[in-house]
Amino acid sequence: MVRKKSGVRKEEELFKGLAGIAMLGGSAGTYLLTSSWKASFVIGLLGVVGVVVLMINIQSKRIKRLKKSGIAEIDQMDGIKFEHYLAYLFRSQGYKVQVTKAVGDFGADLILSKDGKRISVQAKRYSKYVGIKAVQEAQSSVAHYGTAEAWVVSNSDYTSAAYELAKSNKVKLFNREALIEMILALNPQGTATLQVDVAEIDRDENICPKCGNDLIKRSGPRGPFYGCSSFPKCRHTKSPNP
Repeated sequence: MVRKKSGVRKEEELFKGLAGIAMLGGSAGTYLLTSSWKASFVIGLLGVVGVVVLMINIQSKRIKRLKKSGIAEIDQMDGIKFEHYLAYLFRSQGYKVQVTKAVGDFGADLILSKDGKRISVQAKRYSKYVGIKAVQEAQSSVAHYGTAEAWVVSNSDYTSAAYELAKSNKVKLFNREALIEMILALNPQGTATLQVDVAEIDRDENICPKCGNDLIKRSGPRGPFYGCSSFPKCRHTKSPNP
């Protein structure tokens, strides 16, 4: 998969270019325009100040963007909660989502279905770069689950080897920037709904501790209860909160 430059990366490159121009304009270039070293110094200083203001503006936009995405909260999730948050995210895009069992998932944490196409997704909530093992496991999931393609989605980035292997194996990689873009596309106004979304998928209340699938509210002879969505494979139940 070819890595595209994000808006933040483009802004950083623009800043570097303007910084170089300002420094040149503030040194050698100004000496050609005036014989006064004081005037040259002032012009150069103004150029540096302009670059600093631009840098602060870019950094401020970046901080606001990260805060809106809620990526800091996502960084604190455990692996299972991250899987279920991605399930929520993909459902919001119109996909039908199946969460595979937490143990022995055969390379896929989620199976997406949309317009007759099935996609296996491996979720990687990492604090470091994701390596080639994730790509290999995602690719192997295609044959096991009968999907058309495989994706890996992470809150981090990938090693160069992982990008190279993914390209040759046609595995699509979503890195941190791609995840942020996905979240902001669904919630461009900010993280007002993120806290609710995370609460709704809280591991202790909505996720089966045995297999990692969703707990669904059901009714029985003794009243309402929560049962695993993978029943009858998993028969875990939980009483509703009082």
